[in-house]
Amino acid sequence: MDGATKTAAPVLILLGPPGAGKGTQARMLEDKFGLVQLSTGDLLRAAVAAGTDAGKAAKAVMEAGGLVSDDIVIAILRDRLADADCAKGVILDGFPRTTGQAKALDALLEESGQRINAAISLDVDDAAMVARISGRYTCGGCGEGYHDQFKQPAKDGVCDKCGGTDMKRRADDNAETVGSRLEAYHAQTAPLIAYYEGKGNLQNVDAMKDIGAIAGALDAIVKDAIA
Repeated sequence: MDGATKTAAPVLILLGPPGAGKGTQARMLEDKFGLVQLSTGDLLRAAVAAGTDAGKAAKAVMEAGGLVSDDIVIAILRDRLADADCAKGVILDGFPRTTGQAKALDALLEESGQRINAAISLDVDDAAMVARISGRYTCGGCGEGYHDQFKQPAKDGVCDKCGGTDMKRRADDNAETVGSRLEAYHAQTAPLIAYYEGKGNLQNVDAMKDIGAIAGALDAIVKDAIA
């Protein structure tokens, strides 16, 4: 019975550039379908903290200032997928990033009879994304979020929530940096999107719509993928 449950566990991939809403949507899918979001950064930190063999290997590489190899990431992912909470399925966020990693992931999943049920691309308009991200700022006191175009405080420079006046912008939330990140994402991910399109499991979602509309599109894809 356990083997059958593990074999049936769906694996979904969320693709999308920074600011496309992957984290927000993944959390909503977790709550609705009982899936577990797995991001590369969280996996590495947890493995290092747990002191697993793969975690120790990753720690040694990171402490030396190197990049953790695909083999180590795959080993960490193999350990994590074996945990009981992944029995209902997982959402991968941030991995794979290249076709080489995608092929290694396919090989890993074959070990347990699993597969990629859907690779979901959150598609964005680059110019609109630059405006969306570069206009963000927050209240330094309570963390309330604002935007130059979409959500300004009632009184300029004063937080609606706590009355604070210490407004902050992330250093990398500027048009030049955001544009560069988007270019890098497209260059890196275009082959990956082609890879999953060729395998017949790529799904595209318009990520420029509101959160509810995006969530509705994702719900339909996930329901079909895990049926």
